[in-house]
Amino acid sequence: MEFFKNAKAVRLRSHHDKFLLADDDEESVCQDRNGSSKNARWNVEFLDSFEGDSLIRLNSCYGKYLTASNVPLLFGVTGQRVLQTKPIRLDSSLEWEPIREGMQVKLKTRYGNFLRANGGVPPWRNQITHDVPMRNSHQDWILWDVEIIQIQQPTPKPSLPEHTLPSPSLSKIESSDSFVCTPPKDEGRTIYYRIADDNGIVDDGNEEVSFLFKGSSVEELAQKLEEETGIEEVIVCTRSPLNGNIYPLRLHLPPYNTTMHIVVVKAASKAARDFEKSGLL
Repeated sequence: MEFFKNAKAVRLRSHHDKFLLADDDEESVCQDRNGSSKNARWNVEFLDSFEGDSLIRLNSCYGKYLTASNVPLLFGVTGQRVLQTKPIRLDSSLEWEPIREGMQVKLKTRYGNFLRANGGVPPWRNQITHDVPMRNSHQDWILWDVEIIQIQQPTPKPSLPEHTLPSPSLSKIESSDSFVCTPPKDEGRTIYYRIADDNGIVDDGNEEVSFLFKGSSVEELAQKLEEETGIEEVIVCTRSPLNGNIYPLRLHLPPYNTTMHIVVVKAASKAARDFEKSGLL
């Protein structure tokens, strides 16, 4: 986290000596050598998790957050797209944990993947994904140089008027109550779902069904959906924010009981067989 200390805005430079850029379409991200572009500027927001990890969000020049999506870059590969989004509710897909690696940093998602700048030939070249590189030759692709381009200005503390002292009774109340923290209750998360047809098509005219879910894994959610729907075997899917296509959900569920909107696909359907052919299952 020391690489981002007191940073208000940064540039991130990849192993390929290119900068992380927010595309003008306000949805995609890429890498380019033009670090002077406004698109290379990322505003930093600091936050702490319940587990004690130091986390950041990165906000683009379009006011959107760097987001680890569930959308695969290509069918049959592990890399998933990194986008710029502005969800109504800020969730864990926007959170990145900086991990020092020598004089560089790795940015880890809440699901264990890393922000990766891809090289090679098209369609990989200049693409940004999040995953865990399997080849030793690709380990450097998840390393980033952090260039601070604007510093946070410290907020001056308000001074008390001369000869004015705080009320003893108020000070006593503040000292006894200010640090009282009630841990959040584990009441579960709300799951909204629709059931896809045999071809994986979802009828948006049907109202979403919801229930309260207290589990923490995709497998537990699948079992709960089988109970809710009466379907023997299901595949839990999520929808692409770009094209509306559905993809199997293979990562851990978002933490902190984030509300989810999912699609249920029957394991015996044509859509499931297409997932297998494309390597998504």
